[in-house]
Amino acid sequence: MTSNTPQMGLYDKILTLGSCFAHSMGERMLASKMAVMANPFGVLYNPHAIHKALRYALFNEMPPPQTFLQHHDVFLNYDFHSEISSLDPEKLRQTLKEAIGSVHYFLRDTQWLILTYGTAWTYLRKDTGESVANCHKMPGQNFDKVLLTEPEIVESFDALYQELMTFNPNLKVILTVSPVRHVKDTLELNSVSKSVLRTACHTLSTTHPSVGYFPAYELMIDDLRDYRYYKADLIHPTDVAEDYIWQHFVHRYFSEALRKFTDQWNDIRAALEHRPFHTSSKAHQRFLHDTLKKLEALQATVPLEKEIALVKSQLL
Repeated sequence: MTSNTPQMGLYDKILTLGSCFAHSMGERMLASKMAVMANPFGVLYNPHAIHKALRYALFNEMPPPQTFLQHHDVFLNYDFHSEISSLDPEKLRQTLKEAIGSVHYFLRDTQWLILTYGTAWTYLRKDTGESVANCHKMPGQNFDKVLLTEPEIVESFDALYQELMTFNPNLKVILTVSPVRHVKDTLELNSVSKSVLRTACHTLSTTHPSVGYFPAYELMIDDLRDYRYYKADLIHPTDVAEDYIWQHFVHRYFSEALRKFTDQWNDIRAALEHRPFHTSSKAHQRFLHDTLKKLEALQATVPLEKEIALVKSQLL
């Protein structure tokens, strides 16, 4: 950690967008009781898709009509993940309106924006020429597969960055390249893609004062360097690998007060996840009383009403 690296505080608000790695890191922050909005638009892989979704939120604007589609009986939008879908087109529009609006208002006073780029490959619609976030299993002949270049990514981010700083001058941006391998592009083209993303992130983090880079990708391929740290699909990092990367993130970005709190909370969370064989035993009841005292000592720091109620419900 460099001496000038900004530090996250206990009450800082954080927005994560991008690949499934952004989702997993966001979920860890949520589990640590941090004020995070984790991947509210679903998984987005390429920089143009991430930037476009963020711009919708920034201006609180709905996607244009031509971005909506129907596949079989499901209604979707080309600019968002398929988890944002509906059997009713009006319900889909309402879902998107609420998601975009919630991110817009969250972004107003958010201190941190974490963007995780997964791939530099994107798909262009042949009918409109527009880049899509997801093809939604539409016929392949409807799209052209294109590799984004570093200048294209930098130009797209530069324009977005100026808008972000106007909207929220206190915002700090952390860029990461996802360690998840896109082997469907082949190993060779996955490497090409990751190299484009990495050089783009380097340019952006060295030219913008409020932009930094966290080496999640490098930690995975250089520090861990073993298939033991990949799940059975040989694509996604295991929990052990994510723990390792997470600890590096905590060391680099968490303030001393935030680290102290998360250490305390992780001990309590482990206690809450404990499943005894005999809930009415004296030993377990003492354990519950001790856990309750720890929760009550922290409840002035973060909301713990649900956890306190859960423990009390198990007391005899």
